[in-house]
Amino acid sequence: MKNQPLVAVALLFMGGVALADSVPLDWRVLLAASGFVLLLACALTRYRQLLLAPLLILAGATALSVRTAAISQHDLRIIFGNKPEIVILRGTLTETPYQRVYERRQKESVRTIAFVSVDAVSYGNQTNVPAAGDVAISTTGILPDSFYAGQRVEINGVIDRPVGPPAEGLFDYRKYLGRLGIYYQAQASSTNDWRVLAPGSARPLADRFTDWAQSALALGLPNIDEPVRLLWAMSLGWKTGLSGDVSEPFMRSGTMHVFAISGLHIAFITLMIVGVLRCFAVPRSFCALVVIPLIWAYTGITGWQASAIRSTIMSTVIVAGWSLQRPSALLNSLAAAAFIILIWDPQQLFQPGFQLSFGVVLSLALMAPVLTRWKEQLLQPDPFLPDALRSRRERWTRAGVNVVLTGLTTSLAAWLGSIPVVAYYFHFLTPSSLIANLVVVPLSSLALLSNMATLAVAGWFPFAAELFNHAGWAFMSAMISVSQFCADMPGGCFNIQAPGLTIFFLYYAILISVMAGWFRIPRVRDWSGLAILALAAVWLLQWRNERSETRLSLLPLHGGEAIYIERPAAGLRLLVDGGDENAAGSSTKQFLRARGLNSLSALVLTHGDIRQNGGASLLQATFPAKSIYAGPLKFRSPAYRRAVEEFQTHGLLKILRRGDHLDHWLVLHPEEKDKFKQADDVPLVLLGNPEGVKVLLLSDLSQSGQNMLLARDPDLRADIVVSGIPKNSEPLVDSFLAVVQPRAVIICDALFPATEHASRSVRSRLAEKPFPVWYTSDSGGLTVHFKDGKWTIDSAFPAIAPQLKPVQSEKDEPVASLRNDESFDWDAYRPKGRKLQKRPVDIQL
Repeated sequence: MKNQPLVAVALLFMGGVALADSVPLDWRVLLAASGFVLLLACALTRYRQLLLAPLLILAGATALSVRTAAISQHDLRIIFGNKPEIVILRGTLTETPYQRVYERRQKESVRTIAFVSVDAVSYGNQTNVPAAGDVAISTTGILPDSFYAGQRVEINGVIDRPVGPPAEGLFDYRKYLGRLGIYYQAQASSTNDWRVLAPGSARPLADRFTDWAQSALALGLPNIDEPVRLLWAMSLGWKTGLSGDVSEPFMRSGTMHVFAISGLHIAFITLMIVGVLRCFAVPRSFCALVVIPLIWAYTGITGWQASAIRSTIMSTVIVAGWSLQRPSALLNSLAAAAFIILIWDPQQLFQPGFQLSFGVVLSLALMAPVLTRWKEQLLQPDPFLPDALRSRRERWTRAGVNVVLTGLTTSLAAWLGSIPVVAYYFHFLTPSSLIANLVVVPLSSLALLSNMATLAVAGWFPFAAELFNHAGWAFMSAMISVSQFCADMPGGCFNIQAPGLTIFFLYYAILISVMAGWFRIPRVRDWSGLAILALAAVWLLQWRNERSETRLSLLPLHGGEAIYIERPAAGLRLLVDGGDENAAGSSTKQFLRARGLNSLSALVLTHGDIRQNGGASLLQATFPAKSIYAGPLKFRSPAYRRAVEEFQTHGLLKILRRGDHLDHWLVLHPEEKDKFKQADDVPLVLLGNPEGVKVLLLSDLSQSGQNMLLARDPDLRADIVVSGIPKNSEPLVDSFLAVVQPRAVIICDALFPATEHASRSVRSRLAEKPFPVWYTSDSGGLTVHFKDGKWTIDSAFPAIAPQLKPVQSEKDEPVASLRNDESFDWDAYRPKGRKLQKRPVDIQL
């Protein structure tokens, strides 16, 4: 550490930031403690080095606490708390609004995203109340170009806390905005709710440059297609161009990083400028005076994006050290850049971009030399044969292989260092990125070079600009093709569950031990081996504990729901319904990806409601199921009929009838002879027995369907009942509940559309029952854990969800679940005087 002094400084400061994030402490206490330790360090020179460590930790904790605390009495968190309010916001646009394009039911919709620094609010009877805080504002439609950064504006809308993830593993918008220092979002119904209060000066230079640059980069091209929009995104940081469908192949091939103005861009531009200057024998010191202002200017005109600022700070530190002819110390320079960035914004420590940027560079610094030595050993020629005696073909072949292996080792070092971080944030493991980056990174450099050349000559030599644009378009088209090919390559990308802390530490302990050669040093080998064995033992215990429980996850989907059941010990991965096409392509897909799924054991379609199963074909294409099950009745829904016909054609569809078993789930309803008026009368009703707990899945069973079910099973009982919202009747009527006698009820409803929201009458009626009721419109997604005959329910929004209290039996003993040794008797579900017809063979998954 003597040669890398800033490494320890940066690590201690990071530790303080992480401490303040995990253990909330009062900023005044931390500030006082920091000042006290600083005074001690100044007074006690003998112990100054000893006091430096706690001082840096306290400094990091203080920096984060001061930045996130509600210090001002006008802070929005003090004014509004957690209640939504109809408000009029007044403030200044911190950046120019941009658009996001969404597709729902095969129709595109555009929303404008803006960030406003609020200084006054009006709500209720209060007018122009002083306020302090940033607000993210979402508006339907496209705002006119007259709204741009620096303007004072007024917005009518509804302000509220940002929504959290609707289910475990989905994108947490609340946390994302919180890391940006934004604690509220507002919804404006249309662009008419916006008004400019005081027209400012001319549009910002960054906006004017972006408009000119987009026109310049389109010169000579026949139309504005996907490659052109991606070139704008890569070179100018244009956010609108990277929609979900467009970015998917790049994410799955591990090449998405080329579209952020990150270290790769800044490093390439820096090297390009330095190379040109050095060709003219410009001294190092003068190179820095030219390069540093230019890369900061590029960062400014592309909108001061956080990733660009991080990369520019890092490049500035490295270029400054190089120009002053200081000894090269990459780790020390990296630590200095990280320390400067965290002083500027401590929240950057928790940004995926920060972690990936510095993690990849750190991996290259630590692993590239080791991999390079292995490469040199592999390519080592016969030492007794002079190069003059080697054939030209042999020398050229070795030089070509050396270039390829150099790129491969660099890509491998970056990939190995980023695997846990990518898995945690994006749930991907991308072996194909080793190949993709070998091709895409050079292509992106050529495309970026073409774009920079266009911007340099567009104003005075448009013909050359057109040639460069065609070259850039060709390079980008090749990038798209290569990324798509690698994303679709068998074994090229796997969905993977986010690793926990134990996996993080275990992975990096093994990786560092191998790369640093610790296993060859006896004293270090013992300690590193002991640490790895301890971490492996902890991970094994966690893994065994997770495999021993059954999970049932409910995902609300705007009027539909997806129910995912997994029993790891048996390899069961069962999905019941999946939402319409839009919900399946976004929420359901992301949820299953976060669970680390690449395929399903089975997909069950309960009935022909498009909100429940409109996305069945998409889910089957993304997560192929071994079997697909549907009820015996036919429905009028065209989407459902098309999906069923498609599955029948491929030999995947199997029919479930009353009395069939699907793993540990019994089909109770409907029968083939049932006549019905609407689909909600006859959805598949499943009764399960996970870990000795009776669970009844009703889907959207109507009152008529409930009566039919009780007529066949008058002794029906269940510990947990899950029901949706039927269209023309109420869920779970009193007569049905009196027979079933559940210990907990889950209602899968939604805020929108209104017809899928549990009405006041339903809520008031169920509130009088002696069991807790969960509404997914309030609690978000729910996960029920079953283990050893016991069950617990976790909510995506635990602060809103009801507390689960076990119902007491007559003997005052909790009966929220069955005992382990209590058998599950199916005979209890047979109506008296009539036998439940069972099929000869149970369906096994």
